[in-house]
Amino acid sequence: MATQSPFSLLESFLQNLNLPLTPPAWAVDETHRRIVLLLNHVLMQEPQAMERLGRNKGRTVRVQWRNMTFKVLVTPAGLLDVAPAESTVDLALVITEESPLAIAQELMQGGKPAVRIEGDVQLAAEVSWLIDNVRWDMEEDLARLLGDAPAHAMVQAVDVMAQAVQQFVGRSSRNGSDGKAA
Repeated sequence: MATQSPFSLLESFLQNLNLPLTPPAWAVDETHRRIVLLLNHVLMQEPQAMERLGRNKGRTVRVQWRNMTFKVLVTPAGLLDVAPAESTVDLALVITEESPLAIAQELMQGGKPAVRIEGDVQLAAEVSWLIDNVRWDMEEDLARLLGDAPAHAMVQAVDVMAQAVQQFVGRSSRNGSDGKAA
């Protein structure tokens, strides 16, 4: 007897709703600005990343998933800024997986979602290097706010939860692929 994951039930329910879930333009713009702030915070922890990005100053990268688009401009300092809407795109990264749950599952299993790359090959290589080598040290940032011991405990708790979700997702995907119940 095959069992269906509750995540796939939720996904099919949301797809059948057909609600216009388009946020207002100001909310999208503010979200983009907050993402750029976070990315710049992470980049500033890695001088080599800033150096590599700085060589691509003035270049624009667009990340797209479904109808959502996020464009960033590389600054001379090797950081990012929200790109003007009319700016020419040098590199387009289009996430080809339609399902947000499949993307989350891929990320939880340590993989990357499928991406179609269009544009400048050298810039694509730099972005790929950044994705592979730059990591956010969340524990270090939390330690600045809370102290070392509470930050370490929080990060450990999140790791345990993430591993539990990863095991569940892995078990769900295996059960769904071979038709066996858990």
